[in-house]
Amino acid sequence: MIKVLDKSVSDKIAAGEVIERPISVIKELVENSVDAGAKSITVEIKNGGKTYMRITDDGCGIPGEEVETAFLRHATSKIEKAGDLGSISTLGFRGEALASIAAVTRTTMITKTRDEKTGRRVVIYGGQTVENAPTGCPDGTTIVVTDLFYNTPARREFLKSDGTESSLIIGFVSEMALAFDQIKFQMINNGRIIFTSTGNGDLKSAIMNVYQRREYDNLIPIESENEYCKVRGYISRPSLTRPSRREQFFFVNGRVVMSKVIETGITKGYRERHFEGRFPVAFIMVTVDPADIDVNIHPNKREVRFHYEQGITDGVEDAVRTALHEDEAVINFTDYYENHDSSNKEADDKSEKSLDTIRRILSTKRDAATSASAKKPRSKKSFQESFDIKPHSADVSLDTDSDLAEEKANYNTFNQNNITVNQSEINAAADRSENADVNSPENQADTSAFDLEPAERPFDFSHLEITGIIFNTYITAVDGDNFYMFDQHAAHERVLYEKLVRAYMLGAKASQPLLTPVSLDVPFSDTEEIDELIEPLDKMGFSIEPFGPNTLIMREIPTYMTITEAEDFAKDYMASAPENRGWNQVVVDKLITKSCKGAVKAHDVLSQAEAEALMDQLRLCRNPFSCPHGRPTFIRFSKYRIETFFKRIQ
Repeated sequence: MIKVLDKSVSDKIAAGEVIERPISVIKELVENSVDAGAKSITVEIKNGGKTYMRITDDGCGIPGEEVETAFLRHATSKIEKAGDLGSISTLGFRGEALASIAAVTRTTMITKTRDEKTGRRVVIYGGQTVENAPTGCPDGTTIVVTDLFYNTPARREFLKSDGTESSLIIGFVSEMALAFDQIKFQMINNGRIIFTSTGNGDLKSAIMNVYQRREYDNLIPIESENEYCKVRGYISRPSLTRPSRREQFFFVNGRVVMSKVIETGITKGYRERHFEGRFPVAFIMVTVDPADIDVNIHPNKREVRFHYEQGITDGVEDAVRTALHEDEAVINFTDYYENHDSSNKEADDKSEKSLDTIRRILSTKRDAATSASAKKPRSKKSFQESFDIKPHSADVSLDTDSDLAEEKANYNTFNQNNITVNQSEINAAADRSENADVNSPENQADTSAFDLEPAERPFDFSHLEITGIIFNTYITAVDGDNFYMFDQHAAHERVLYEKLVRAYMLGAKASQPLLTPVSLDVPFSDTEEIDELIEPLDKMGFSIEPFGPNTLIMREIPTYMTITEAEDFAKDYMASAPENRGWNQVVVDKLITKSCKGAVKAHDVLSQAEAEALMDQLRLCRNPFSCPHGRPTFIRFSKYRIETFFKRIQ
């Protein structure tokens, strides 16, 4: 027999869908305070919110005659008709929060509007009104919620420890203090003030007040705007990373959200700036037209759906990439050392060794040979003339003038697995590509994913004076106020990487035939699928064609790859092709990164002229800050920090 449930039963069931734990109550009530136009919000909890929660605001309040109505299910002042759901600009709107909270708690509300002389006090236990009387109170609303799930004890058994529940609430209120930096938030836990934000509209100030972490003082501001969104916020320098995304906070129209779309924008913006498996700190505020998002896809409104996902990703990527190309994004040694994540013990050990090395460097005289080299006049030769690596028959030599011949013997052997690779062909192809018309129709689509020529150089190298080379690995330089160390391998790898990518993007490929073709198995045999699969590989310099059912044969490979590298890459690509249709720029990046093996190594001896030529080429790179693997190409030491180190400045 079908029956209509009693209201008390249906209210408890509905409440279970909205109120899962204490943070659910806090979230709904704090969002209501924001929607009420509050300028100050205080959140107080005890025992993780299980026994006591209080939210006080100075918002508009609720008229006395409407207080009980506010606790009815689906009673709301924020929408009137179905069409309003298409352009929601408030955090709450469904009218379920107060009804759900009151159904499973003992709730007291004290509220007053600015126009009324007295306020109203309403007490509701388990959905039933116990008291409704006038009272004296300030403008705004205070809601006290006690004994969560007192009438549904089974639900209490699923709550976590007081510490866990408190942590979730503090985390949420912290995020709200950032999302609405124009509102003063105060968080109190078991009688102790956790934080108080200023509410002055300064996001950086809010971040520092809430999180109180010294490393956040060096966050970089970001800002961008396109036709789909506005993006602002703060991100960390490449020197500050974490092992997870726990310190990435996203806000859309003031709503705290989780978003793969925004995550993708951050990942693309930081591409090549840090190691894989490490994540930057980020506080990203995205503003979009309310009509362009759907916030009603999940009961807790933690997830949103964008109508123009690519536009949001592009906006975030542009904001991040632009900020990381500013001078302040250069890694300072003190930032890198002080902010390094202590959970990465191996990296911390390396940092400690690096600090000891720097102490020795700064407290001893420069090597006499290096000093003599530093006095040589600056060479005006091109990078190809003074620093061109040409591996032939497993020997590496420098195509330089006779006065550099003595350096040849110092280079490591370059094993190409018995394949003769003519590096000059790659250089020539890249040189031809530099003169190509990147705006031509045939090249326009290919270059869209890679900025061949940045509109502005991200770092000015013209003011640097190269002073020498230490440990046959690090090129040193100074300007008026800073000391720099360049990793010669990372720097040269970046130069070669961009040269190869430029050649690839403009179709200046170079292939080499294989004496013994290699067969490749594919998981499908459809002719159109195979042709679609082979096309991007052909552009890279592969020559692959069908060779029987489910088999391809590889006859040529790119000149910058060994047989093993080419075969492994082709097999991996074939295996992932059914799930990854089309060409992915990330795959290209990984390939070229792996292929940059012609770079000069650590401990290879460079002359002053070669070091200067390397700096000239690094200056032209779109991203001179890091190698393709994410390691920094150079680190800066300020004069102030050095003098502080030596106790010249207290």
